[in-house]
Amino acid sequence: MFKRHKPATPERRRDPAIHGAALPVPHNEMRTFFSLSQLVLSASHLKPPPVQRHSKIAYFEVEILDAQSKKHICVVDKIPPSSTLLDIKHKFHKVCPQWYPSRIGLRLERNGPYLKDSMNIKNLAASSIITLYFTDLGQQVSWTIVFLTEYMGPLLIYLLFYLRISSIYDVKESARSLRHPVVHLACACHCLHYIRHLLETFFVHKVSEGHTPLKNMIKGCIFYWGFTSWIAYYINHPQYTPPSFGNKQVTFAAIAFLICEAGSHFIQVALVHQNQSGNKASFPSPSINPFTWLFALVSCPNYTYEIGSWISFTVMTQTLPVGVFALLMAIQMAQWAQKKHQLYLKKCTTYRWRKAAVIPLIL
Repeated sequence: MFKRHKPATPERRRDPAIHGAALPVPHNEMRTFFSLSQLVLSASHLKPPPVQRHSKIAYFEVEILDAQSKKHICVVDKIPPSSTLLDIKHKFHKVCPQWYPSRIGLRLERNGPYLKDSMNIKNLAASSIITLYFTDLGQQVSWTIVFLTEYMGPLLIYLLFYLRISSIYDVKESARSLRHPVVHLACACHCLHYIRHLLETFFVHKVSEGHTPLKNMIKGCIFYWGFTSWIAYYINHPQYTPPSFGNKQVTFAAIAFLICEAGSHFIQVALVHQNQSGNKASFPSPSINPFTWLFALVSCPNYTYEIGSWISFTVMTQTLPVGVFALLMAIQMAQWAQKKHQLYLKKCTTYRWRKAAVIPLIL
């Protein structure tokens, strides 16, 4: 018997699209698609712009307490880190208008040193809350007024005695007596001394914008004005007697006075240039100017020359008031020089060999 054969069924080709597979793409089409994509991306910004994150600024809060009673006075808040202590004082003044910024003294500790106005607040912060102690510094005056008052007063007072006005000396006695040349020379030297100080205040020194208590200026004026009156009264008196050794003593003392005045001026100029250079760790060195050679021996040659001026003026006039004034000025300037000398020793490592503060090999 013959078997019946079934007709052969042709194999079905699998359609990749039916089973979810990707259709094969010709190489040329893929390359065209890639080029088109690159063109679109370069022509337009398809990426979203980056999100800008705003940095959070940490504000400080300053609590101000009374330095004596520890009582709470006020709180100054929302202080940015870039603020200085002067900004704190201005905000404190807005809260308490009776205290001006110049008379506000702030300290980290009750008995600690006063903080400088230029100090940045973030350098004081151990946390977001800062505690400062307030002290009323009293009535304040600027340093410019202090210098002008202390220097202008002796200049005018001496000239009043030099003119021998009738309210000070007897008119008949003044008319009979002839003035010794040293009287005129002493007036010229005294005026030169204070005129130099005034000119240096205006043109040499960069006067600080800070302030000082009014009582300190009053003490300085009493000292300078009082001694000037005493000195001028004796030198310009009709019965004044000239120095014992005559013109030789006067000439020698006048030359020494002029040398000391010139040296003091050039030292002041050198110190100002040193401060303007910004290198506070170094010390001024002697230059080609011979008046600055004293820097090689002492720390404060400006005080050395100042003391020398008044000693020379004492020898030139030979009067007790000038000698007492020169002695007190020497004591005060020696104390200032010792403080500066110790400060230089701490700051400058190459400064050890300078042993004297104001008088070579002695003090």
